[in-house]
Amino acid sequence: MTTTSTIWRPPSSFGEDLRERYGLTCPPIWGTPRRPEFTTYGPKVAKVMERLGYKPMPWQRYVWDVALEVDPATGLPWYRHVGLSVPRQQGKTQGLLAVKVHRAQAFKRQRIIYAAQTRSMARERWEDEFWATIEASRIARRFVIRRMNGHEAIIARATRSKIGITSNTEKAGHGPALDLGMMDELFAAEDDRLEQAFSPAMLTRPAAQLWWASAGGTEKSVPLNKKRAQGRALIEELWDTGVFPHTAYFEWFAPDDLDRSDPATWRATLPALGYTVTEATIQHEHDTMDPGEFDRAYLNRTRKKTPPPDVNIPAGKWPALTDKTSKPEPTKVAIAVDVAQDRKHAAISAASLRPDGRVHLEVVAYRPGTDWVVPAVVRLRQLWQPIAVAVASTGAPAASLIDDLVAAGIDVPKDKEHPQRGDLAVMRTGDITEACGQLADALNQSTLVHVDQVPLTAAVTGARTRRQGDAWTLDRTTSLVDISPLCAATFARWALVIRGPHVLDDYDIADSFA
Repeated sequence: MTTTSTIWRPPSSFGEDLRERYGLTCPPIWGTPRRPEFTTYGPKVAKVMERLGYKPMPWQRYVWDVALEVDPATGLPWYRHVGLSVPRQQGKTQGLLAVKVHRAQAFKRQRIIYAAQTRSMARERWEDEFWATIEASRIARRFVIRRMNGHEAIIARATRSKIGITSNTEKAGHGPALDLGMMDELFAAEDDRLEQAFSPAMLTRPAAQLWWASAGGTEKSVPLNKKRAQGRALIEELWDTGVFPHTAYFEWFAPDDLDRSDPATWRATLPALGYTVTEATIQHEHDTMDPGEFDRAYLNRTRKKTPPPDVNIPAGKWPALTDKTSKPEPTKVAIAVDVAQDRKHAAISAASLRPDGRVHLEVVAYRPGTDWVVPAVVRLRQLWQPIAVAVASTGAPAASLIDDLVAAGIDVPKDKEHPQRGDLAVMRTGDITEACGQLADALNQSTLVHVDQVPLTAAVTGARTRRQGDAWTLDRTTSLVDISPLCAATFARWALVIRGPHVLDDYDIADSFA
């Protein structure tokens, strides 16, 4: 049984093109595709990179080629804005430097401004990394540095173009027109002041570009999180419509359902792995860093605060009940369906009675939308012949699927005392409350196991409850995440316990409470 990722994916042709064109085996999930009919300054930036003493990596060449495409109608850069979200230690700084140095050498009197978390950090990187790299390179004689505070500039002798720095304030970028603005480490910004300062200075410059770059941040990284959401939406719309916006976006990211400890996850997320970073290095970081910080830095995930558990759900018991080797018993499986309150996702979960008497819980599928649910249940019913198919009816979002399930041949038992394998178990309010109480007891008594799937674990941690008479029930409205995987697992367990004795000759209900 496997869980399907809910993360959008580009067409397979996108990754195939990048592999063929650049040898890039780690494509971004969200990335603007290359248009070969457009000329680009990308190869020239690659040559600058080599002269700076670095060998361009496939992912850098891809980003440069796309971001610096030239509009054949105007001769100007097609993309006015460029967003780059990539994990740490992947060569981002060197890649941005190559773009700045190319701009400074290729065009006259360009004003190029770099900004980081603070002005002091921008100054440190500008002098200790940018200038140090240029000074030690083959093109050192083409530049001169001016270190005067407030007037710092790396100046190209032939073009008089300047690479300067600025502070992260409302006044940043004010003064002469701006040709290339770069906002680095955007995760540290807590508002849009820098972009609001840069943009007006670029209005009169037809070839201007504004870049931002960053690894993942936290929930406080409002500008970065907004930019990432916008970038993702732009790319998804591009693939849907075929219309290219004037913003290029690139994001390498590990979805939450990928195991942080699996090298396969690193290979799918870190485009510099095998070039400037080794698996041994990442393994060391994994073993020594806080898991949340590792996720932020190397998997490009947004670090979120771990919420306190609901008092009714003993979530603290959950980690100790992990058994990644656990498998369901094929003849002793019940399944259940649940739908998120906003109907954007749905889940099918399974519960199975193991030989040791513990109940195995697993999310079978968790996908966007609801149109896939009934066909999936029909297929699972044919494959597994489950004890029952549970679905909540009273006030539950999944209740809308009951008629479709019945129409698909999954019947409500005519004789409640003698249900057949695979019949529907339509749950009323009392059944749902009973199922929730049973789940809490199973957690406290350690009579269940799970395989540590991200959607289910996240739902256990983020679930909230509400009173139902003198008992309680899971509450979709106040929960911190979509709890449909947990609801489905809870209902599947209930169906296993309630229906098992009716359809299994060797089922002992006491085993479920051992």
